[in-house]
Amino acid sequence: MPAQTDLAALLERHLGARKVLSDARSLAHYGRDASTLGPFPPEAVVVPSSAEEVSAVLRLAYEYGFPVTPRGAGTGLTGGALPVRGGVVLSTERMQRIKEIDEEAFVAVVEPGVVTGTLQQVLTERGLFYPPDPASLGTCSIGGNVAHNAGGPRALKYGVTREYVLGLDTVLPDGSRLRSGRRTTKGVVGYDLTGLLVGSEGTLGVTTEVTLRLIPEPKARATLLTIFRTVVDAGRAVTRILQSGFRPCALELVDAPSIDVLHQHGNHTFPPGAGALLLCELDEEHEALGRVLDTCARACEQVGALEQRHSTEAREREALWSARRAVYPTLVKTYPRMRVEDVCVPRTRIADALSRLDELSARYRIPTSTLAHAGDGNLHIGLLRGVEQDREDTEERRMEAMRADLMRTVLSLGGTLAGEHGIGHAKRSFLGWELSPEAIALQRKMKALIDPKNLLNPQKIFTEA
Repeated sequence: MPAQTDLAALLERHLGARKVLSDARSLAHYGRDASTLGPFPPEAVVVPSSAEEVSAVLRLAYEYGFPVTPRGAGTGLTGGALPVRGGVVLSTERMQRIKEIDEEAFVAVVEPGVVTGTLQQVLTERGLFYPPDPASLGTCSIGGNVAHNAGGPRALKYGVTREYVLGLDTVLPDGSRLRSGRRTTKGVVGYDLTGLLVGSEGTLGVTTEVTLRLIPEPKARATLLTIFRTVVDAGRAVTRILQSGFRPCALELVDAPSIDVLHQHGNHTFPPGAGALLLCELDEEHEALGRVLDTCARACEQVGALEQRHSTEAREREALWSARRAVYPTLVKTYPRMRVEDVCVPRTRIADALSRLDELSARYRIPTSTLAHAGDGNLHIGLLRGVEQDREDTEERRMEAMRADLMRTVLSLGGTLAGEHGIGHAKRSFLGWELSPEAIALQRKMKALIDPKNLLNPQKIFTEA
């Protein structure tokens, strides 16, 4: 872009002053996300309210050559919404319309800024269900979920975002608009462009409308909280539950360091010797729920449960979930410089992964805390750095070395570098450890074909070289 061009003024001429933010406070806010990376302040922020305005921004970017970083609610943990190269942040936060809910066809059409939890609430009131439930569902948006193919606890039974996206309206890097997908459950005409765009982390286009597949609201639910002495016992219980023939909605594991944080800073108490919590969520027909709950409870008892609590009442179930939901906010308050690593291992290797993690923690002198979607092996590992930054930054170097060793460990156990948070800016240097050179080269060609000027969300997923 020509050096003399005032980016904010250029955008205001085409979109109006109300759609452009350029004050210092806004630039600082949009220069960060929920990760501890940055800050990377942009030169301007655009908050469009229509697909036409999104298209106008990207046409200008293509003409003048400035980078554009799409952003949903900024809840990502891998720096995917950070404007690493400056330029413009394009936030879809004002695109919040639920445009259609077709109760007969089980389809919803929404804009990308719709908050996931808000959509779920609206659907529940109509007896409909949208299963993906990332931990930040109260604040994260559908557009961000699509960009990262978000999952959550219920992925064990229902799958991740990709399984519920029927179609997308997308603005491509040159400002042109693409409609992909369909409204039908089946459809195999041409390449699966929708599948390509879901999980592409905003590097191929900006989503402006999402057509979602819905299912009926489950008839009855129950929550079982079991307390174990060790994560090994909890892992054995997970295996027994899954071998019982029933598929829980969610199986969430909380490790001993996380329990300790809740003891110290939260309002939750557990019996002496509590080394792991296993939260089992069930949804079934009314007549089957009691039988399934009993089966899961017995499976936990058989491997040495210390204590069990369960309920089928909504308020009591939420109270049981409250300990799991409180861990991450409590950790963030206690360790504001914490880094969260999202990795996934085969379910049968969770105990091995946590044992190796203990070794790494001792070696690098960085404590950890782990929350796991235990049914599918997805581990969210907090690297708990001190509140104050080391004057010589030796803690930062130790943490980066530990991250690298953690990724090697996960891959050696047959796992993957990211279960649901994406690669973003934080993990791109590790990409070649999991994917072959041929796979990376092909993906780079796809990126270059769709975004030949590399203006859309640069320095994400791939390294520059």
